[in-house]
Amino acid sequence: MRVLLSGGDELALSAMARQALGFTKNCTVTHVMSIVFDNVFEILGENVIENSLLPCHRPANSTVFAEIYATVSRVMSPETENTVNAASAWLPAPAENQVAARVTINDVARVAEVSVSTVSKVVNGRYGVSPATIARVHQVINELGYETSLVASSMRNSRTNIIGILVAEFEPFALELLNGISATLRGTKYDLMAYAGNLSPEGHIGWERRSLSRLGGTLIDGAIIVTPTVEIPHSSVPVVAIDPQAGTDMPITVDVDNSGGAQRATEHLLELGHRRIGHIRGREDLKSAHLREAGYRQALDNAGIDFDEQLIQDGDYQHESAVAATERLLDLPQPPTAIFAANDISALAALSVAADRGLAVPGDLSIIGFDDIPAAAQSIPALSTVRQPLHEMGAHAVRLLLCLLDGEEASAPQQLPAVLVPRDTTAPPRAI
Repeated sequence: MRVLLSGGDELALSAMARQALGFTKNCTVTHVMSIVFDNVFEILGENVIENSLLPCHRPANSTVFAEIYATVSRVMSPETENTVNAASAWLPAPAENQVAARVTINDVARVAEVSVSTVSKVVNGRYGVSPATIARVHQVINELGYETSLVASSMRNSRTNIIGILVAEFEPFALELLNGISATLRGTKYDLMAYAGNLSPEGHIGWERRSLSRLGGTLIDGAIIVTPTVEIPHSSVPVVAIDPQAGTDMPITVDVDNSGGAQRATEHLLELGHRRIGHIRGREDLKSAHLREAGYRQALDNAGIDFDEQLIQDGDYQHESAVAATERLLDLPQPPTAIFAANDISALAALSVAADRGLAVPGDLSIIGFDDIPAAAQSIPALSTVRQPLHEMGAHAVRLLLCLLDGEEASAPQQLPAVLVPRDTTAPPRAI
């Protein structure tokens, strides 16, 4: 016996097949599935499966079948519903020693002793179910830990209630922002998905666009992107950027006073008596790197010190690059007596190079960073730095994104103050 689907059913399930099953060709439900009634249901593919990862037959308890069957229960017409309800009573129960990969709507229906369509009505808040049955289904859902599919939920409601934080990698700066973001989301209707997009073989540049393409509109309702590498003029979901790219075509942004913070860091070294101050520059594609270099140059100019191009070396905000940059600075005929690094990771790299060379910090070389990540205060000696309010920046980004998701106008780009934090790696230079 085959279950016949209406035109509306077929359209919805065709979309489900393409998204949930991952077929690589356009297809209709008649090409994708037939529900066979013979104690076991199977999904049959006809001429479209050769390019997919699915075998031609899938058992009834598979996750793929659960996705399709759950969708059938949500979109079916009254005529189809009667047929499916009759058939669902014959769904085979899993063996006692079988561990399900995921609790499905079929599991809930079986334990609650109701039809799949009844569970669907309860989950989706539809009418036609008695209060006692609703209570029983909710109890079973809680006991089994059932969650609706994100893909199916997105197709049905156009919302998943999940916010994505997209980072290149989970380094200290991103992790501190994540703490502020998650704390702000606590108590809201949204969950958080943290996604590292720079781990794939496609390369570093453009990772955020690839990530938005994979997640936007299906798994997440909106995104907070940390240190994007390219401009993002258009997106399928609302986007807020933290530490934005150097271009002008960016979404709403949250940032710190990078230029002012860098100027204060350099002025701190000047006030200690340093006149030959090196700078380990940040990532060329990020606005923060350009602004921090500008603040460094401004402080030197205000002090009447001529700028020396040799004293600026690229560190790319990365430990390895910063090590090489520090080596180049210290190998100069007239090496600097102090280094301002564009972030704490670079400053800590400079600290390790100084130790390897037997240089005392701050006696032989003063070092100051930018960010105030936890490792800055924990290093020996404790790193002088400029504090970014990372938790507050994450919280601001969440509030802006929630405004966008609610259809409200978000305010102009947010710039938060940077604060000088002198510790143990800066001191007056040795007398010559």
